[in-house]
Amino acid sequence: MNTSRRILLTGLAGLAVAPTAVAAAGPSAEPADVTVAEERFARTIAAAHAPDVTCVRQAERYADVHWLEYVGAARAVLGARA
Repeated sequence: MNTSRRILLTGLAGLAVAPTAVAAAGPSAEPADVTVAEERFARTIAAAHAPDVTCVRQAERYADVHWLEYVGAARAVLGARA
C-alpha cells in the first residue's frame, strides 16, 4: 500500500471517531501528556485532514500546527485496537 493511501485510510479512521473523541477530550491535550505513538498517529490523522492532501509539504505543515487537535481521535483509535 502506498503512503498516500495509508494516510487517507488513517485519516478516515480518525474521522470516524473524531466527533466523539473531541467531545470526550474536552480541552486540547498538553504536549507533555501525549505518548510518542499518540503523537505520531495524531500527526498522521491531521495530515490526512489537511486542506490540500495532494501536496505533501502542505499536509506536513498542517500536521505540525494542528496535531494536538487530533490527539483525542488518536487515543480513541489506539484504544479501540487494544
